[in-house]
Order: sequence, then C-alpha cells, then structure tokens
Amino acid sequence: MTRALGLARTAERLGEVPVGCVIAREGEVIAEAHNAPISVSDPTGHAEVRALRLAGTRLGNYRLPDCDLYVTLEPCAMCTGAMIHARLRRLVFGAADPRTGAAGSAINLTDGSYGNHRLEVTGGVLADEASAMLRTFFRARR
Repeated sequence: MTRALGLARTAERLGEVPVGCVIAREGEVIAEAHNAPISVSDPTGHAEVRALRLAGTRLGNYRLPDCDLYVTLEPCAMCTGAMIHARLRRLVFGAADPRTGAAGSAINLTDGSYGNHRLEVTGGVLADEASAMLRTFFRARR
C-alpha cells in the first residue's frame, strides 16, 4: 500500500485525483498505475483499470486469479466490476468512499451477489494517509 500511496502522489502532481494502484502475484509487483482520466482523456483511466490492463498484458491473460490488487481509495463500480471479471483473488484498499465505493461503502459488488466471483476484501489499510491526501487535494480545488 505504501507503493500505491507513492503512485497517488504522482497522480496528484499531474492534477489527477490522487489514487494509486499496485497488483502483485506471489509477492512480486506485476503492474502499477495511478489515476489518469484527465491526462489520457479517458473516463476509464482510473488507476485500477489501468493496472488491470497492464497486468493482463504482462501475464498474457485477462484472468488474474492469483493476483492481489492494492489501491488507495475504495474502488468505484466500474473498477470493481473489472476486478470481478478479472477474477482477482483479493482487493486491499485504503480510504473508504461512502459516496461511490463499490466494495461495501455505497454498494457492495464484491460479495458474490453480483456476477459469479467473490473477492476477498480488506479495507482501511493506511486509510489515514490516503484520506488525508484526498482531503488536501479536494480542499485545494474548492
């Protein structure tokens, strides 16, 4: 998660919402990304989707059943849906997102009631650091 926070700082420097994501398999980082929808003019340019694309390319498979995804902010419905389709083993996130979080805060797509895959979920990892970064970012925008 520390590495994901570093990626979130990169996104912030670029004017993006500070979210970073790392995907690991058997302790090895196989993909990482930060938010970039503004930079790449792509509404799907969220850190999680970008990292999933890189992981799939690196492993030569769109299924990632032995991979764990670490992200600084609870994923939205789009990103959670992509994780389910990728058959990720585990999702670990930092800050909860009560407005749009799809891993238990606003809605829960991870419990197996949506689709045919259940993600193991751990939330709140380094949440204080991730939340502080997001608060600072949005405070500066208001």
